[in-house]
Amino acid sequence: MGSLTATRQGNISDSRDGVGDLYPQISLRWNSGVNNFMTYMMGDVPVGDYDSSRLSNFGIGHGAIDGGVGYTYFTPETGHEFSVITGLSGNLTNTATDYQNGIDWHMDWGASQFLSEQLYVGAVGYLYKQFGADSGAALILGDNKSQVARIGPQIGYLFPIGEFQGYLGLKAYGEFAADRRPHGWNARVTFAISPAAPAPPAATAALYHN
Repeated sequence: MGSLTATRQGNISDSRDGVGDLYPQISLRWNSGVNNFMTYMMGDVPVGDYDSSRLSNFGIGHGAIDGGVGYTYFTPETGHEFSVITGLSGNLTNTATDYQNGIDWHMDWGASQFLSEQLYVGAVGYLYKQFGADSGAALILGDNKSQVARIGPQIGYLFPIGEFQGYLGLKAYGEFAADRRPHGWNARVTFAISPAAPAPPAATAALYHN
């Protein structure tokens, strides 16, 4: 009878307006010379627009909590900087789908060299590994535990905005060692405004201007 071939064509789309979830965060920071430390905790309050039957959503449909610690080494005299932050994330059950994501561990790191008081270049990386399997779905393909790693370049620029400090940064990542996660290349642009940092010591300012 020969081969039997079936084809199907079509497309789906969705669009909507709405608001997203709330992400409250609290952190504690302190330093000792060139060593800077931080601990933090944040969560997801699922008040954003969410509908499990739609493609477009502004919320994730469930609560979540994340906590961790961070460390930064920075020497103003040389412009060397290295930062790492790591933590654990937990998720509540999505009551609309009866699905719950497992506990995961994540770590971000970055190393940079300040070329001036305002401009720096360097490298960044990210590690993600899920320790606990998802629950609420049939285990047809086994435990759903994912992981991925990424590494790439970064560049950032600091500039004054009145009494505040502006920041514009670009990070690009190549992903690898992925399991049950999409992987490839991606980039992230960040723009932030924060209170201005204290003026550097005279010796540091002289270094950058020489």
